[in-house]
Amino acid sequence: MTRTSMIEGRQSAAARRRQRVGHAIDSARRSNADLSVAAIARAAGVDRTFLYRHRDLLAQLHAAQTDARNPANAAVATSAASRASLEADLANAQGQLTRQAKHVRQLEHQLSQLLGEHAWRQAGLGPPADVDELQRRITHLEQRLVDLEEQLNERGQELAAARAANRELMANLNRRTT
Repeated sequence: MTRTSMIEGRQSAAARRRQRVGHAIDSARRSNADLSVAAIARAAGVDRTFLYRHRDLLAQLHAAQTDARNPANAAVATSAASRASLEADLANAQGQLTRQAKHVRQLEHQLSQLLGEHAWRQAGLGPPADVDELQRRITHLEQRLVDLEEQLNERGQELAAARAANRELMANLNRRTT
């Protein structure tokens, strides 16, 4: 099962649960039944947290509760449905504003960093543009230094060996002459 089909399956299941909650609210309103979150969740076959996660459904339930308490609102069912839909729209708009504000803050942060880096480079305070080339050059020179030190050690050992051989020869020559 692909990820998109899993997502689509979850979305369709959520849509079916939302529809069941809407029907349960309408049915409870018509029959003057209990309009509590627990009763509606039980009637719709969903968890109570489902209603709390979907603010538009919760707003629709609260509007139905208000209508049930105030008989004048119950007489005008169209305005109650209109109010519920307006409350749902308001809840959705508030959620969207929250998400957009977060996105704007992220974009402002990114813009601030990019402008700061640009100003840093323009002022000549930033690292040179050819940092990679300089790093390669440093690595090459460090390797060359290691090679030269190794050659110096080898030459030092050869010189020490030559000096030892020279001392030995001089000692042998001095013994013969005496």
